[in-house]
This record gives sequence, structure tokens and C-alpha cells, in this order.
Amino acid sequence: MARIFMVEDNPAMIKTVQEELKKWQYDVQTVTDWENVAGEITAAQPALVLFDITLPTFDGFYWMQEVRKHTQVPIIVISAADIDSNVMHAIAAGADDYIMKPFSMTVLLAKVQALLRRTQQSSDQIAWANNHFNALTNQLNNDRGQAQLTPTEGALLQVLLHHRNQTVTKDQLLEWLWQGGKYLNDNTLNVNISRLRSKLAPLGLDQALRTERGIGYRLVVSNE
Repeated sequence: MARIFMVEDNPAMIKTVQEELKKWQYDVQTVTDWENVAGEITAAQPALVLFDITLPTFDGFYWMQEVRKHTQVPIIVISAADIDSNVMHAIAAGADDYIMKPFSMTVLLAKVQALLRRTQQSSDQIAWANNHFNALTNQLNNDRGQAQLTPTEGALLQVLLHHRNQTVTKDQLLEWLWQGGKYLNDNTLNVNISRLRSKLAPLGLDQALRTERGIGYRLVVSNE
């Protein structure tokens, strides 16, 4: 039974989500100490975290950043806050996907299952030149060091590697990674690409990730 940790303070919302996800054999845990949200998530070792933004102590953005210091667990943000400004803030803080209240349980379940599939679908190593990427752990390493990617950064790299030396359009990436999410746009993608590029830099790979202005992105791979 996959464990999902829900960071939400609305009892009615918690009850509804717990009952729905339990039908699909998910074990949903919730916060007991609002001063130690990140610690409880780390201790629980969930397969995925559902994060509200408006919380009793610090907001969800703060706690997501704290969680990202310790784990790359997949994160879906659930919020009734203004969508345009908060999608970008959530993605920048480390979220992998976003859903706005009110929402149907069918949509939430689809997002949960899609994100878990993305992060658990493969344990194969992808290698090129002297670089090695583990698609299960989202770890990338070469002789310069190691980078720990988030699930979304790892999924981006995996798509670009499977289409190495080819331009992948922005629309294709949004569709493949977020199922063409209604509230996810070019800016959301740009933030994730920027985060990925910054993690590639210490390994000397940032220049390999090329921006094809107005079209998409291309990972240039040579000397394989």
C-alpha cells in the first residue's frame, strides 16, 4: 500500500481525500505537529505528498522548500489561492504538479497515479559519454560529481535523453509530463528547465541543454 502524506488543515477535505484514496489502496497520513511538518514527512517516507498552501503555521511554500532539503519525494500542490501567481511559486518551491480547489476526486486520483508512474516506471540506468542517470532515484553523476534531481527534473531529463539531439517542443513536454495541464504553461516549464540546468552546471552539462527560442529544448549529446 503506497503511503501518501497530506499537508492540509481542513478536516472535511482530509476525510474526503482519505476515503477516496483508500479505495485505491493508498494509505493517507496527515500532519500531527504543525511546527514540524518537514520532519514528519521525512520520517513517514511517503511515495507522494499533497500540499495545501494556506496552513496554520508557515505556508506551504515554506514547508515545500524545507522538505526539498531532505527528500525529492513527488509533490502535488492543492490550493484555492490565485492560480496564476501561485503555480509559479509552487513549482519554484519544488512542486511537481498543481490542482486547484474545488476539484473532483477523479482528477486528483489521475494526477496522483500519473506522478507515481513517472517516478516509479523504471530502474534502468541511462548512460552517455561518462554520464549516468538513474531513472528510479533521479540521480545523475559523472566524474565531476553527482546531482540529485526532483521527480519532474528527472522526467524532463529522461524525455530529453530519449530524444537526444532532437528539439522537443514546449507543447510536447507539457503534454507528456503534465498531461497538458490547464493551468501549466510555458512559464511553468521554463522554471523547471532553469532548475534542471542549474543542477547540470556543476557536472559541466548545462551547456548541453539548449533552448530553441520559441520552439522548445534540445539536449546535445556527443562522443557516445
